[in-house]
Amino acid sequence: MDSSKFIRIYANLPSKLREQIVVIIDDKPMTWNAAFIEIDNKTDLGRKILKKLEKMGII
Repeated sequence: MDSSKFIRIYANLPSKLREQIVVIIDDKPMTWNAAFIEIDNKTDLGRKILKKLEKMGII
């Protein structure tokens, strides 16, 4: 899954907004910052986040 859409959206977010929850994965809330770290490091959790964000229409 391509993370470039997420990176573009993340880069344009105000820094205060990055601290807000964007998605809940396995009953754990994830902020934009936490999601970025997981996606940037290409973790399994990062892949789950990308799939969920795509399904939700955010990316």
